[in-house]
Amino acid sequence: MFERLQKKWKVSGWQLALILCTFAIGGSLTGFVGKKIMNALSIQQDWLWAICYFLLITLLWPLAVLLISIPFGQFRFFSRYIRKIGAKLGVGRRED
Repeated sequence: MFERLQKKWKVSGWQLALILCTFAIGGSLTGFVGKKIMNALSIQQDWLWAICYFLLITLLWPLAVLLISIPFGQFRFFSRYIRKIGAKLGVGRRED
């Protein structure tokens, strides 16, 4: 699995480890911050809470991952990665 990711992303083993750490820490940070924000909003309806949380996480994740990628030296990789995701979702310009 890791070899396949290395080939797909064209990165070294060390860079792959840094990328995976960035994904893990960025995702955890997103969940932590999202939960804090949702608690501050104190939304009572479960369905509304779930919708707001989903939207908040969708917005926070790219920011968190980009922020965490800076100290790991992976900002270039993640800025391209997020642009590709945005292009697939129809947001932003298409990059090949």
